[in-house]
Amino acid sequence: MALLAMVAGIVMTAPAPGQAQAQAQTPGPEGRLARIAARSELQVCIWPEYFAISFRNPRNGELEGIDIDMARALAARLRVELRFVDTNFASFMGLLEGGQCDIAMFGVGITEARAARIAFSEPYLSSRVYGVTTRDNTQIREWADIDRPGTVVAVAAGTVMEPLMRSTLRQAEVLVVRPPATREAEVRAGRADVFMSDYPYTRRMLLMHDWARILEPPGPFGETRYAYAVAQGDPAWLAEVNAFIAAARADGTLRRAAERNGLLPIVLP
Repeated sequence: MALLAMVAGIVMTAPAPGQAQAQAQTPGPEGRLARIAARSELQVCIWPEYFAISFRNPRNGELEGIDIDMARALAARLRVELRFVDTNFASFMGLLEGGQCDIAMFGVGITEARAARIAFSEPYLSSRVYGVTTRDNTQIREWADIDRPGTVVAVAAGTVMEPLMRSTLRQAEVLVVRPPATREAEVRAGRADVFMSDYPYTRRMLLMHDWARILEPPGPFGETRYAYAVAQGDPAWLAEVNAFIAAARADGTLRRAAERNGLLPIVLP
């Protein structure tokens, strides 16, 4: 269905779980779908360092990952051009609220704190939290070695790992890393002993760095569902995003994108 037709007369159905919060608020005088149609462009927030999700390959400068593929599919569905807007987990909500992005498509973990500011789509991925240390670290050999006095655990600012590790660690110190610094650089420099991330990012570490060693968590530690995020107050736009995800599941678009990027193990059915 062409985007202009949807703007002219969108039929609302009963809200999916991800829609309830946005529908409780009053949309602005001009909805997001109309603004996208007027400019003939979909503006998508991404974090370009997220391997297999929204990664700018340093070898050729090209963007790749499941959400790069999905963003292209969404733009094609809306019949508009696509523009990516670089951001990170510490800044993306402000860009959504300020209108610089129509949607964030880079594996945004669903948390209560974020849901107070933004609206989430239905989830499409789920990941546990993993640790990454160096192969020559003799003090941390397994997960149980992390929470000990003197251990420094690096987390990226604004990620789900920041509040998770603050609430679960009892003896180790949490180091919050903000751009342009990186968690892996802190570990390599010896300022941190281990850093926390998820399935996609830790697969990158194994593929690209021979010094990295992954620490498997106990059970479903830190398991988080990932979704797309939009500004609150526009139920028509959120409904269209959810309809897109449902269609991508039904026609295999989501599964093919996951398979291309090595993420089939964490795709939600």
